[in-house]
Amino acid sequence: MHRTTVMIPPELKRRASEQAKLQDVSLGEFMRRALEAAVKQNGKPRAGDDPLLRDAAVFRGRTPRDLSTHHDAYLYGKRRLR
Repeated sequence: MHRTTVMIPPELKRRASEQAKLQDVSLGEFMRRALEAAVKQNGKPRAGDDPLLRDAAVFRGRTPRDLSTHHDAYLYGKRRLR
């Protein structure tokens, strides 16, 4: 492991220390877990990752780029387009 110094506000450190204590882990272990969870997100979320749009009952396949503009057509059929 590598030692790293990070500057954080006192209030954030206090809250992180409290959470670490509740989880019965060291502050360092708590921060490692938090960083691991943050980097697992692998960057910017994609629209196709939206839980609503992932629901197969609502939409099948990749999310169309024009979904926000033509959502009625996708939900109710082309007759609703104006």
